[in-house]
Amino acid sequence: MPRKRLRDFYSKEAVGFLNHVMKDRPSLPFILPLVFVAWALERWLVRFSNWVPLAVAIWAMIQYGKFQRRILVEDLNKKWTRLILNTLPITPLEPCEWLNKLLMEIWPNYMEPKFSRNFTSIVERRLKHRRPRLIESIKLEDLSLGSCPPSLGMHGIHWSTSGEQRIMRMGFDWDTNDMNIMFLAKMAKPLRGTARIVVNNLHIKGELLIMPILDGQAILFSFESTPEVRIGVVFGSGASQGLPATELPGVSTWLVKICTETLSKTMVEPRRRCYSLPSTNLRKNAVGGLFSVKVVSASKLLGGSTIGGAERWQCSNGMSPSVGSSSGRSLQTLVEVELGELTRRTGVSEGANPTWNASFNMVLHESSGILRFHLYEWTPNNVKYDYQTSCEVKIRYVEDDSTIFWAIGHGSSILAKQAECCGKEVEMMVPFEGENIGELTVRLVVREWQFAGISASGNRSAYVSSQNSVGSGLSQFEPRTGRKLIITVKEGRNLAGKDRSGKCDPYVKLQYGKTLHKSRTIHHASNPVWNQKFVFDEIGGGEYLKIKCYSADIFGDDNIGSACVNLEGIAAGLIKDVWMPLEKVSTGELRLQIEAVNNEGSEGSQRSMKSQGNGWIELVLIEAKDLVAADLSGTSDPYVRVHYGNMKKRTKVVYKTLSPQWNQTLEFPDDGSQLVLHVKDYNALLPTSSIGDCVVEYERLPPNQMADKWIPLQGVKKGEIHVQITRKVPEIERNSSVDSDISSSSKGNHLSTQVSELFGKLRGTAEDGDAENLSLALTKIESLLDAQNGYMLQLEREKALLLSKSSLLDREMSKHRNSSNR
Repeated sequence: MPRKRLRDFYSKEAVGFLNHVMKDRPSLPFILPLVFVAWALERWLVRFSNWVPLAVAIWAMIQYGKFQRRILVEDLNKKWTRLILNTLPITPLEPCEWLNKLLMEIWPNYMEPKFSRNFTSIVERRLKHRRPRLIESIKLEDLSLGSCPPSLGMHGIHWSTSGEQRIMRMGFDWDTNDMNIMFLAKMAKPLRGTARIVVNNLHIKGELLIMPILDGQAILFSFESTPEVRIGVVFGSGASQGLPATELPGVSTWLVKICTETLSKTMVEPRRRCYSLPSTNLRKNAVGGLFSVKVVSASKLLGGSTIGGAERWQCSNGMSPSVGSSSGRSLQTLVEVELGELTRRTGVSEGANPTWNASFNMVLHESSGILRFHLYEWTPNNVKYDYQTSCEVKIRYVEDDSTIFWAIGHGSSILAKQAECCGKEVEMMVPFEGENIGELTVRLVVREWQFAGISASGNRSAYVSSQNSVGSGLSQFEPRTGRKLIITVKEGRNLAGKDRSGKCDPYVKLQYGKTLHKSRTIHHASNPVWNQKFVFDEIGGGEYLKIKCYSADIFGDDNIGSACVNLEGIAAGLIKDVWMPLEKVSTGELRLQIEAVNNEGSEGSQRSMKSQGNGWIELVLIEAKDLVAADLSGTSDPYVRVHYGNMKKRTKVVYKTLSPQWNQTLEFPDDGSQLVLHVKDYNALLPTSSIGDCVVEYERLPPNQMADKWIPLQGVKKGEIHVQITRKVPEIERNSSVDSDISSSSKGNHLSTQVSELFGKLRGTAEDGDAENLSLALTKIESLLDAQNGYMLQLEREKALLLSKSSLLDREMSKHRNSSNR
């Protein structure tokens, strides 16, 4: 057996040597036959000589030595590479200086605006929950990070490897006095008035860790330890001049504490933040999402010694809880799922490897969030659950329409998965916090992402019209978009029971802006069916629909859950059917159907412009030709951005052409503003570039007559755009009292009667102190005011009709008199 192994070793060594010689000396197959032929001639034809075998032997020894040295060098290089990766190599300082120079170039125009927006949302959330006693309320007025970026890696960049994860360490030093963060604070007693708190310099210093994940599609970043933070604050009096411009005690310390705690809770190890680097950017602004979370099972929950056939639970701090598993009883656990203010619990399962298979619908109100899973132990005959440990999965929407899920694995490793589209299931096995506690298996599905800005563009004209109209009621205070939202409360399921039978008497309140509606009460039902429709005027600015579910009771209604529904991005004509889980309770869902329609039907926006009385501009963007090539391939991706006063609209993008065809119709209220067309080249990564602009003249056009124009583009060498422009002036329609169901006089008397009755109810409600009915009465009064506005507009139209008829009659009479005089 040893001889066979030795023979195999020499055979392998010989084959390797021959392969090396053949690779290093490609001419060897031609030289060796010549050598053997020369040796044969000398052996048989001439006198025998030993110089040929001796020369071949020496040459073979030299080649074998080179072969051995090459193998040794390759082995040393491999060992050196492993040594370099595991001993924190330091990048020279010069490339770090180049990195900071690059950061200085891109910071003002790209990074600073984006970070300012992100920090604004973070600061506003933190201010809602944390403020000193001297301040009654505080509001963020302005946030700008300035033109001075942080310095990275001034003492070198260190690379290390933890398992399969590469980690880059670099110094982070941000010392700037160019920033401007302004708060407006309302002071509490004994101080009075308002004060402006301005942060004008900031110092943050720490060690930054950067970890690429998902093959470079995203990076995680965090501080290795809590960084050093200093904040410079100046004070001034507010608009009321009620507080002198002196420093407020404790405010600087409070701001430093807020900043330090925010960093510690979000991006100090093992807490990390994620930054996505998608290959494509669809430029969608995600404002929320719907998720399906399934808690499947857990494994290896128990540790320690066995006591009477059961094992004792070990907590994350290494101490056993007071209510451990007793002899003869297995562990019974459940999991609580938390996302914001929404919590749900599984049932109780036994054993060290419990299985729940519990699914829940969850709602996220932002583009990113944290799913937390809390593990509880349940003891029979015990009312409370004993908290044991937890874990979390972070969710983030990516601009290429995918979703990233990531969590902290064993030994601070990274677990990251990506769902390329909605509906794709992702399974993750997340370890609980602590050593050797166990791990949880969950399955996550993104059902839908909600986006902002979809419905706003098509209704901007109606919004402007409502703002400019006379006597538009609440539209002066709420940014109406000109659409109606029809909310149908269909049914509920698994609502929290409040009586002995486990059922309740549920009803629903819906509030949107200042409008409040209430459903009817369903008695003795945990799964009620309402099928009630409620109509709201759509409000811009990201207003949420607030829903509160109550159980009616004689001694005071019980709150059995609430929900917030983001109504942005609802496309007109489509019905959205969704189950919304109730927050701040452990069970319950409501089924809603949401539909957005234009006011007064599909032509609502046009009619709202007609009601203004000035008409509207109809612009048809047909095509363009001979455009300038903006791409290196000799083509462009053109689209048109239309500016009309303060309004902006755009067409679709036509890719890879110099003669695009849009065939899109845009409408604007005729207020005499300048109509400017900007033709641009679309670019997903870089800023869009202009390929010409022009002004469309329409002021001298006759009413209701279309003008077809080819307009040359300005600012470029060539290019024309083909448009059709029409000044639409509505013909005044007479609403005859014979054809109408209610005449103008009877309609006015009817409205007056309704207002008088409502004021009587309002007076009685105010005396009783019923806030709910008071709000409902105010809502009805607002609707009557809108009806009165419509009635006034109708009277104005009839007045204009009468004046036009009167002037026409005067002209006819003057013509008749002139003809008779002749």
